[in-house]
Amino acid sequence: MNNESDHFEVVIIGGGISGIGAAIHLQRLGIDNFALLEKADSLGGTWRANTYPGCACDVPSGLYSYSFAANPDWTRLFAEQPEIREYIETTAGTHGVDKHVRFGVEMLSARWDASQSLWKITTSSGELTARFVIAAAGPWNEPLTPAIPGLEAFEGEVFHSSQWNHDYDLTGKRVAVVGTGASAVQFVPRIVSQVSALHLYQRTAQWVLPKPDHYVPRIERSVMRFVPGAQKALRSIEYGIMEALGLGFRNPWILRIVQKLGSAQLRLQVRDPKLRKALTPDYTLGCKRLLMSNSYYPALGKPNVSVHANAVEQIRGNTVIGADGVEAEVDAIIFGTGFHILDMPIASKVFDGEGRSLDDHWQGSPQAYFGSAVSGFPNAFILLGPSLGTGHTSAFMILEAQLNYVAQAIGHARRHGWQTIDVREEVQAAFNSQVQEALGTTVYNAGGCESYFFDVNGRNSFNWPWSSGAMRRRLRDFDPYAYNHTSNPESDNTPPEPTPSEPTTSPEPEYTA
Repeated sequence: MNNESDHFEVVIIGGGISGIGAAIHLQRLGIDNFALLEKADSLGGTWRANTYPGCACDVPSGLYSYSFAANPDWTRLFAEQPEIREYIETTAGTHGVDKHVRFGVEMLSARWDASQSLWKITTSSGELTARFVIAAAGPWNEPLTPAIPGLEAFEGEVFHSSQWNHDYDLTGKRVAVVGTGASAVQFVPRIVSQVSALHLYQRTAQWVLPKPDHYVPRIERSVMRFVPGAQKALRSIEYGIMEALGLGFRNPWILRIVQKLGSAQLRLQVRDPKLRKALTPDYTLGCKRLLMSNSYYPALGKPNVSVHANAVEQIRGNTVIGADGVEAEVDAIIFGTGFHILDMPIASKVFDGEGRSLDDHWQGSPQAYFGSAVSGFPNAFILLGPSLGTGHTSAFMILEAQLNYVAQAIGHARRHGWQTIDVREEVQAAFNSQVQEALGTTVYNAGGCESYFFDVNGRNSFNWPWSSGAMRRRLRDFDPYAYNHTSNPESDNTPPEPTPSEPTTSPEPEYTA
């Protein structure tokens, strides 16, 4: 990339599944003048960054793909990271996304210029301008490492699970693992046999269900590839199972029945009553992210593992001191503490026409219309944004519904000569009020736990409170009445009056309700 100013109709920020999906949808709209900025040297997003042992998806592989690029060759029911990354890169190449990517280019700031009705984007390699911006960095982008007193003076090895140091040999080492979320549940069983001692620091016990994972035989993959309708049927079945589980997130009493599976697995796999008590949650399943593993509990019962049912208070030299005062001398610390989910770093880099950032607008509580558009930020869209997260289904399902909506919005603006498009403040406020009211009875809010679903103000800014079918229906048709707009003064055509709905510009995802 040169240092001269370049202008694009659309600039996409981020080269994970969101950014790649956005690029494909733009091409379907007939837009070729766009750039995808990726700060790394390859595509894949979180599936490029996360290479820790055991990294895998936690929804069935059949659902973890674009509906327009189904993969018949998954070798496991729950695919692992290398296979997912290969799928993402192959899909991007097949759809010609690569030619639009600017690798090694980080977005430093994006500012709306109201006088010119365009975005001015400062990158690590120069300046860009764009008519539209699509923020596709995602909520699992920036690792979260807690500020523990004494950490900076620790003399051993320290890394986050999303930045796994494969050059560091864990063999025979004394290791502290801080955090017991989705990543730790996957990598702890993989490293427990290598280390001499593993100290697991658990602030909150997690519900862990059995994982129905298995190797997919070659004959089954052949059926998926060559039998018409086989893949679509499998996706529909998997979708139906996950949606049945999703019903429980809106009716917590159902999940209290399902959590008996977790209790049974805990009783069967953890014989030590003291350890079992420490690993038993005191909240309803689904209140935190749903976890599945067949090997996590057995790993914690190994003689070289110590479970500390509390947070880390401080680090002194090579000694980790828990909140209970118990000390453990270690050679390495691995953080499985998740990501900046709601305090997304990109929010401090995107500015409106008055110089106020998304952070300034949100004041700690992210809000958007359908998780996609923020009032005051014209011609800008967020993918996998606030209030779209679910506890049971695939990010691809959410993403495709959202991409369909964003593509319609951009397509409508182009067809009708709209120079700017900005969601109305009252529309955004009404939507978010509906979300908050509906969340009140869901397990996310009523399950009795603290989770990353809640922002610094104690507001659930992450979850979608309805079914994924309802999400698809609400995002199916772009409503121009929800937006303010200005017309392009250079357009020869007078924009027609907006109609309540626009035809879909991309195929409906292949899921059945």
